Amino acid sequence: MLKALANLFSIFSTDLAIDLGTANTLVYQLGKGITINEPSVVAILNDGSGNRRILAVGHEAKAMIGKTPDHIMAIRPIKDGVIADFSTTEAMLKYFIAKAHNRKTLVRPRIIICIPSGVTEVERRAVEESALSAGAREVYLVEEPIAAAIGADMPITDPSGNMVVDIGGGTTEVAVISLGGIVISKSVRIAGDKMDEAILNYLKKKYSLLVGEIMSEQIKIRVGDAYPVEQPSSMEVKGRDLVRGVPRTITVTSTEIREALQEPIRAIVDAVKSTLEKTPPELAADIYDRGIVLTGGGALLRGLDKLINKETGLPVQKAEDPLACVVLGSGKILDQFDHLKRLLVTR
Repeated sequence: MLKALANLFSIFSTDLAIDLGTANTLVYQLGKGITINEPSVVAILNDGSGNRRILAVGHEAKAMIGKTPDHIMAIRPIKDGVIADFSTTEAMLKYFIAKAHNRKTLVRPRIIICIPSGVTEVERRAVEESALSAGAREVYLVEEPIAAAIGADMPITDPSGNMVVDIGGGTTEVAVISLGGIVISKSVRIAGDKMDEAILNYLKKKYSLLVGEIMSEQIKIRVGDAYPVEQPSSMEVKGRDLVRGVPRTITVTSTEIREALQEPIRAIVDAVKSTLEKTPPELAADIYDRGIVLTGGGALLRGLDKLINKETGLPVQKAEDPLACVVLGSGKILDQFDHLKRLLVTR
């Protein structure tokens, strides 16, 4: 009976690979590719009697951050790459699973979910249980550096050293991979979110200007850089004057934002150098020849590849599609499940 039910669910379900990120969630559908790329944000309505109702998820919910009345909360349930709010994560996953299947009811897909390499057993179990509660038939986990390297078309199953640096929203994963496994890795909970926070604090300290997290993210994207450029760029920034308490506009330059980003960027560079120092000499020789590949949204920060090249002396390149590497790699495992399932996290 149970087997018959499972077969029935599999008929109505398309298997999924999910990059459950701190900043964004991407969903890869078997046979279709990436079908969802939305912010990992959930807006919740509190009716006053203790009951909570999901009001919006993804893009619609992100637009509400910093603009909600008291009875509505815009929550980011993933913090530093791991689940911080179990029930909200479950609701978010349920929404994305249903959206991927066009709201069909008989849906119980097999799901591969990416996790940071440094998570604890408790954090792993939270991801599994959240996905199962959201409607998954089976849940498999893959470490983000493995998925990112596959998505960047690195030959990780060969007996040679491959170094990937995946900079997401909550974590930076640095790993040396050979023969389909992680030989040495370092996971630091400093990435895109900490960059946004650094910009916010810089503006508060230097200009007494308070900006929201969406504005600080826009500043990072538009004028942020990690390495000096010939022609600095600038942009207008709107916020609240902390002294006078009124709205105010200032102009910031890429040079200033580079100064603001020094601390989180230094932590990322140090993680790369620390990993290289612990890499076995045979694999280090391979990395010297092949270089380092950057993936994740943080790889898009202008000049970061040049800075890491200067600090390590190694060739550094960005993946073709840094933002999608993790979910594309998970999708490849889904596409070639029998051949690549050995790369999944074993229980």
